[in-house]
Amino acid sequence: MVTLRQLEALLWVVQLGTFERAAMRLNTTQSAISKRIQELELSTGLAIFDRSQRGARLTEQGERLLDLAREMLALQDGIMALKAGGGQAVRRLRLGVTDLTALTWLPRLVTLLRQVHPLVTIEPEVDMSRSLYERLMEGSVDLIVIPEVMSDPDVAVVRLTEVANVWMARPGLIPPGRTLTLAELAEHPILTQGGRSGSGLFFNKWLKTEGIVLQKTLTSDSLTAVVGLTVAGLGVAYLPRQCFRPLVEEGKLVVVPVTPELPPVPYVAMYRQDLPSAFVSSVAELARDVCDFSRQLQA
Repeated sequence: MVTLRQLEALLWVVQLGTFERAAMRLNTTQSAISKRIQELELSTGLAIFDRSQRGARLTEQGERLLDLAREMLALQDGIMALKAGGGQAVRRLRLGVTDLTALTWLPRLVTLLRQVHPLVTIEPEVDMSRSLYERLMEGSVDLIVIPEVMSDPDVAVVRLTEVANVWMARPGLIPPGRTLTLAELAEHPILTQGGRSGSGLFFNKWLKTEGIVLQKTLTSDSLTAVVGLTVAGLGVAYLPRQCFRPLVEEGKLVVVPVTPELPPVPYVAMYRQDLPSAFVSSVAELARDVCDFSRQLQA
């Protein structure tokens, strides 16, 4: 007899790539996962995995079985949601965002989600873009909001908006009165986010297309740290213009005119379209409606 536990094991082995990771996800042992897969193959009479290949690679029959397994597990989730919610849908959202979203419109999104889905449980993660993307692909988060610097055919992309950035520095660090070229700017220390940052990847690629190689750089994975170090006068940084305009108005930072200007950074919501969920898709659309990177801590 085919059981939901066997189908659940199949789903997570394929999604995470190994029996070991599936066992960790399901809080069991690798031998238990292997036993469930063996029982599933005996019950169905199908060769689910291609043993001639390394890794958990499905046969053609295994792929068809996986599609049916997803449908059956989704039905189970729906039944349990009705049971737990007394008619209202109980939702769980594992949401990954970067520093800039957390600093600006994440509170507003959370407030609206609770209004639309009163029983929603939100599990937020704030991390670097590349880390969030990896977690999305392994199935440990449902939806991420990051700069559009990575793609995969199995990932749905909902474009949110573009964020204008400018070069900023502490007053007096750069002599005022004229517009710098990128080459002149590169003579100064530049504060950047690291290679796991979406904006860092975006601007590093753009600088290379402009023929600029930065020689003096200070790197931090934290946007807050980059802002603090810029205010301290340790270098020039690319920062979202509107979000940090209050620091300019307070005289803690100035905008450094540079030509060519920085291109806007496209931000997107991303989710796995090979794991269909009407709820996650609706959250991505809601994010598009409320996203606003211009002001901090929007309620």
